Amino acid sequence: MRDMSETATLSAADPAPDTEMSPKLRQIVVAAEDLFMAHGYGAVSMDQVARTANVSKATLYAYFTSKDALFASVVRNKGMQTPLRPDMFPDNVTDLRAALEEIGERLIRFMLLERTLAIYRIAVAEAARFPELGIAFYANGPHCMIERFSDWLGVLIAQGLVIETDTLMASEQFIALVRANVFLRRSLSVPPLPTDAELTASVKWAVDTWMKAFETQTPPDAS
Repeated sequence: MRDMSETATLSAADPAPDTEMSPKLRQIVVAAEDLFMAHGYGAVSMDQVARTANVSKATLYAYFTSKDALFASVVRNKGMQTPLRPDMFPDNVTDLRAALEEIGERLIRFMLLERTLAIYRIAVAEAARFPELGIAFYANGPHCMIERFSDWLGVLIAQGLVIETDTLMASEQFIALVRANVFLRRSLSVPPLPTDAELTASVKWAVDTWMKAFETQTPPDAS
């Protein structure tokens, strides 16, 4: 179930995140994102994307073989801009709680950005009609975060900070705890907007709950 190798992930020939995009490619992805945000996935055609980006259809299809591949690039580009920074998962952790709280804060604040919420709402609203959309969103958004967090947990297990466990499941549990009711409220536009204090408190509770399940009970340097 968790193996996404056969889903609509970006292949080696597909575009890289925004920092590695050529001006032409960035022009296409930005145009597609704006169209998806304004009209939804189903109503947008590749012809519209080409016209809005001011490129030929041949150029567009040279970069993207299908609309779901284009949407995957939008999701991947947006997802890579904020949460998955190289320094997000430190190799040497001296304070596990502090490291988890920083990851949790960065993650929930990214998830609550209006553009992030807009992409999420499009995927949820149209995935039943366009299954490839849901696959592209999951594979290039949430699944990327789960895999990176899972890999990092492997490092923490080797350091004796986290118990031996299913790292993918533990990653899913952490993200679910961080999302909590805060994300549900915002995704449904339920007021009021969460305050900074509420977000910080919510993340602290999430980290505390997660650590009770997965932190080693004996410090690794204890005699």
